[in-house]
Amino acid sequence: MSVLSKVNVYRRNIMRNLTKNIGKPKMQDDFILVDKAEIKKVLICRPNGRLGNLLLITPLVQEVAETFPNCKIDLFVKGTLAPIIFENYSVVNKAIHLPKKPFKSLFEYLKVWISIKNESYDMVINVDQNSSSGRLAVQFSNAKYKFFGDAIDEQAEKKKDFEHIAKYPVYNFRHYLTKLRLFTNSNKIIAPLDLKLSASEVANGRKILNELVNNDKRTIFIFTYATGAKCLSEDWWEKFYEQITTEYKDYNIVEVLPVENVSQIGFKAPTFYSKDIREIGSVIANGDVFIGADSGIMHLSSSVQTPTIGLFSGANIKKYEPYDNCSIAIDINNYTEREYTKTINSILNNGKLNSYSKAI
Repeated sequence: MSVLSKVNVYRRNIMRNLTKNIGKPKMQDDFILVDKAEIKKVLICRPNGRLGNLLLITPLVQEVAETFPNCKIDLFVKGTLAPIIFENYSVVNKAIHLPKKPFKSLFEYLKVWISIKNESYDMVINVDQNSSSGRLAVQFSNAKYKFFGDAIDEQAEKKKDFEHIAKYPVYNFRHYLTKLRLFTNSNKIIAPLDLKLSASEVANGRKILNELVNNDKRTIFIFTYATGAKCLSEDWWEKFYEQITTEYKDYNIVEVLPVENVSQIGFKAPTFYSKDIREIGSVIANGDVFIGADSGIMHLSSSVQTPTIGLFSGANIKKYEPYDNCSIAIDINNYTEREYTKTINSILNNGKLNSYSKAI
């Protein structure tokens, strides 16, 4: 670990210890929300700039929009991806983003905090209870209803999928609403990740894919890259690629490349490369299955409702697994070649049933 990385870890630990009790003395048990129409302006705080983490809050955004149909939502995030991801969310008003490197953009950094303090919101929601910046934003904000994102232990016991990073913020939010004496259906299915591609975007993705493969075969997408320990070895991918090209000769096998433009299979498959997140999503939306390790692109595939096989080599499966539309997470340490084929066949035989394929 580099010196800078160690400093950042140390800094985050200090901030978490300093902010972990913010909001806890005031549980707002004396507040009652009588009329949903009272909530017209909401701030959701997820000061993180990673593609996957931003896609993973789309279920919460959908939940808030459904709960308060007259509201508009601002997003407190990091970086510049949020406006792209939430481009087709009419409920999202704007993104307030912290600079990625606050010490190099100190003036911009301070402006963001001042803007949050000066804005009036009806409700402010922190997504991750361990986010010091998120808790501080809720504390600084001018809002009657403030939810700091604290987990509810009894909820974790009731819900088997509570651990999932896209789901527990929704469960916690629902529990907070009960504290405001507002009825919620705790058993309602949580919405999937959703990039909300338009029909024209999906059609453009189909055009790009057709130009790439120039045939009418169905398509299996693979994504061989991931960061750090999540990245599977070239040897693993070489063997897996040989297996699927043998088993699925009647399918296109297309590799989606990361922004780093690298391939764990030496660029043996037809490749698609783009830096446009929505374009990448639109191409993947035209595939029949996506196979890749835990990454932002894996969550992107899930967000366009393409059946997704997430490859995991360690912990965090329950926390990050793709969970919608025949998707599945696999522990590669416990899977045989035959089981991969069985899983892929099961998905391909079920067919792709999503809003994009139905609408076009």
